[in-house]
This record gives sequence, structure tokens and C-alpha cells, in this order.
Amino acid sequence: MYDTPTFAAQLNDLHQAGRPWVVALLVDITGSAPQNVGARMVVTEAGLHSGTIGGGKIEARVIQEALKLLKSSQSHAYFEWNLQTEIGMTCGGIVRIFLEAYRPQAWTIAVFGAGHVAQALIPLLTTLPCQIYCWDPRPEWIEALPSHPRLRAAVAEQPAEKVTDLPVGSYLLSLTMGHAHDTPILATALQHQAQDPKAFAFLGVIGSPAKAGVLKRELGKQGIPKELLAQLHCPVGLPLGSNEPAEIAISIAAQLLQERDKLQSHAKWDQPGYRKRPERD
Repeated sequence: MYDTPTFAAQLNDLHQAGRPWVVALLVDITGSAPQNVGARMVVTEAGLHSGTIGGGKIEARVIQEALKLLKSSQSHAYFEWNLQTEIGMTCGGIVRIFLEAYRPQAWTIAVFGAGHVAQALIPLLTTLPCQIYCWDPRPEWIEALPSHPRLRAAVAEQPAEKVTDLPVGSYLLSLTMGHAHDTPILATALQHQAQDPKAFAFLGVIGSPAKAGVLKRELGKQGIPKELLAQLHCPVGLPLGSNEPAEIAISIAAQLLQERDKLQSHAKWDQPGYRKRPERD
């Protein structure tokens, strides 16, 4: 069992990263069981995160139920199992387990491409309250990214396949090696946006006005309508700084903050008593 500070710190890390999780708590035992009352573990969408309630078949069953809970709209679940007849263990006792799901509202930023600009941008984004994903087909670039609880980076031979797995309202950045790599990612994103207008809150592409024209022509030939193409921010980033990767990264981060604040402000302006952020000196 975890001591309280360590357990709380782990949950805080998940909360700060915007990752949903389930706490499984062994609340009662009749007879024998492989763990004591009060044992707990944490399950995320990736499976077991930490802790144990006994291992083996009982733990596998709890993980299965926790993943089901995460995919549902429910906040909790309670199970009572006979370890011998229902789980297939020889202990023979009865366990009672409570599952509670936590779903922090995450600001999700998906970065496609891990090149020079991404290498400068992602460490900057990890200082913000967001969950960051990054995919690139080149292992050496993925490995060069920092390890951080808010970052999930992986090699993907076909990064476009990851687009539809992103949470609704994600901010998507295509920072790949060139427009030939951007096109399948953007085509998938815009087709998904056509089906669900809330799929992406922001679609940004690194490049130039000339590249934007090429991309829009090629995407238009694939049947993407003009009103969707108008949602692309290319070149991505506010018009400041030079072409140095660090300065491009700052301009992109600034635009992401600007767009996020616009969405949050639209949601708050109609609420009674809402006051704008005070001016800074």
C-alpha cells in the first residue's frame, strides 16, 4: 500500500497531465484474499499505473472493469466477487472492491512531427497545464524529446492513423518534414472535423503562405470543402520573431494560448459575475 504523500503525488501528476484515471480500493474481505483491506491501485487508459490489490486474476479483472468505467460516463462502480467461483482463484474468499473514475478536463495538444521546432516547442508546452502527444516515424527524434508526465511521445510509421484517436476539442499541430507528410494528417483531421465539428479546436501547420496554397489545393482535390480548409492556420504561430526554431516555438505557444483563451472567454462572458483578467503592470 502507498503512503499518503506518494499516492497523492501520483494522482496530482495525472491531474496536471489531464489524464483520466480510476482508483480501485479493496474495501472489505470475507475469508482469505491476496491483499489486505485498504489496498489500492490506479488504472489509466494505458492499463495498470501503480499499486496492487493482489495481482493475478483478481487484479486483471479489476483492470478490465476499470477500463470499462473510463470509457463510460459513470463515475463509480462496486463489485463483490467470490474469488473461487467467479474469478477462478483458489483463495476462496469474497472481496468487495470500489472503483472511482476521475476525468480532469484536459487541454490536449497533439504534435505531429518531432523535428527541430517540436524539440523547442514541446519543453515549453510541458510548463503549461496541458496533455501533449507527439508522433514521428523517426525513432531518433522521438528519443530526443524530454521525459515528462504531461508528454506521451511515440514512434508512428503512419502518424495520420493517430488523428481520430485524439480527444474531442484537441489542438492539432502538423510540424512534419514537409507538405507530403502534412497532407495525410490534415486530410484525416478535416474529414473527421466534417463528421464532428467539435473534433478539433485548432488546426495549425508549420510553413509559409506559399505552402498553405499548395496544401489547400491538394486537400481540395481530395474533396475537402473550402469552409473546412479555412480553419487551417498556416503558417502557424503569431507574426513575431525570426525563423529560429526557438522563436517559432514561442510564436506557436503564444497562438495556442491566444486561441485557448478565446474559447474560454466565449464560455465565460455569458456567466453572471464573470470579470475579465486584471491588467498587468
